[in-house]
Amino acid sequence: MSGEPRKLTRAATGVVGLDAVLGGGLARNRLHLLEGSPGTGKTTIALQFLLEGAKLDEAGIYVSLAETEEELRDGAASHGWSIPDQVKIFELIPPESVIDSDQHQSLLYSSDLELGETTQRIFEEIERVQPKRVVIDSLSEIRLLAQNSLRYRRQILALKHYFARHQSTVVMLDDLTTETTDRAVHSIAHSVIHLDQLAPIYGGERRRLRIVKCRGQSFRGGYHDFSINPGGIDVFPRLVAAEQRKGIKGTLFKSGIAELDALLGGGLSTGSSTLVIGPAGVGKSLLVLQFIDAAVKRGERAALFVFDEEVGHLIARSAALGIDLQAMCDARKLFIEQMDAAELSPGQFSHRVRSRVEEEGSQVVVIDSLSGYEAAMPEEQFVVLHLHELIQYLNRRGVATFITLAQHGMLGDMRQSVDVTYIADTVVLLRFFEAVGRVRRAISVIKKRSGPHEDTIREFRINSEKGVTLGPVLEEFQGVLRGVPTYVGKGMPPQGATRE
Repeated sequence: MSGEPRKLTRAATGVVGLDAVLGGGLARNRLHLLEGSPGTGKTTIALQFLLEGAKLDEAGIYVSLAETEEELRDGAASHGWSIPDQVKIFELIPPESVIDSDQHQSLLYSSDLELGETTQRIFEEIERVQPKRVVIDSLSEIRLLAQNSLRYRRQILALKHYFARHQSTVVMLDDLTTETTDRAVHSIAHSVIHLDQLAPIYGGERRRLRIVKCRGQSFRGGYHDFSINPGGIDVFPRLVAAEQRKGIKGTLFKSGIAELDALLGGGLSTGSSTLVIGPAGVGKSLLVLQFIDAAVKRGERAALFVFDEEVGHLIARSAALGIDLQAMCDARKLFIEQMDAAELSPGQFSHRVRSRVEEEGSQVVVIDSLSGYEAAMPEEQFVVLHLHELIQYLNRRGVATFITLAQHGMLGDMRQSVDVTYIADTVVLLRFFEAVGRVRRAISVIKKRSGPHEDTIREFRINSEKGVTLGPVLEEFQGVLRGVPTYVGKGMPPQGATRE
């Protein structure tokens, strides 16, 4: 007889991002395992779990075999939390028993008695408090008392069945510090959450988590970045572009520069990505700022994520060219965020972009530049995958995305550290070239998926009075994109140019 599948009720963990990864939270009245090496944030998540229950008037208990009550309260205070009366801290080995010589009976006091007494004291406290949420910290001490895998597994099973009868949601912490790796709890627990901490050669540590297993409910697989901040844990669920609604039909929008729009075949499409490539100083940032200025004038909102340049310098530099970024920010039409690549994880950056799009309604997103974004990746070989998901997500949200990418070198043959030209819908190339005794700039559109574009090469000019302008087609020069062109026009070549 078929019927609707029964969905387990969930207990929110108090960590919004973790609840999103779990599909709503931890299954109620089940035993869950939270494992990770010391310093990964297990205790902080456990406290947030109990504090969330206190908000719902659910009694909770923190059974501590490792930390003292004072240490736990100090840790909570560091996040600005005060532990309410609904949450009981049960310090299983109080300080007076540690220093009491009568309690040290290692020759007469067998591990069987120690384990049995420990379990009995936990049960007595549970009977007294009648908690709906339970945290046991940590399994390493129970494992040491059990001394072998069989007794350890039996003890965990006994705890599981006991809490199931009392309708308690249990989170057990494991710091993975024992010499032997015992996975017995993995098969017993309803869900297993693994926490990792990575230490890059330079910059702050990176933390991430993964749902190893979760019975009876769907969850978001893979690794999810998270950080420990004042106020608790922030989890950044992995971005999956396929979960977003289908792309919005693109409409053309213009830059406000007639020659540039003509070069782009009338303009760029919403819901598409544009990659602007060129050497340092050629004007990549100023070019994309022109599109931000045009978008704001149309009444849209934009978000600018700056990796390489100080925001103050960028605002001052753009103001000199007639683009008032500060006024846009004051009017809440533009959101500028300074990105520190050494302290930023890929998941954290994706979360910030999503927040600007979904919460602030940004219709234009600029990443300046991809070189800084790449530096934020602890595993650089996956930078293209991260970027692909982010661009796909923005495209499906109908956002116009601009990404700048610096090339190595100034003239001649140049290279970039990562090739993402195949991902972008439009690729605009900026180059320096030498002519008539001056270093000049050229602009060309290499590809555009969403429509036609000019195949010409135009001079790109940055003028303090007129801002960004485009000159006529460079018809009399050949080899402009190589940096040292040859003059092929009629008549005498301009001074400094070489005739073919």
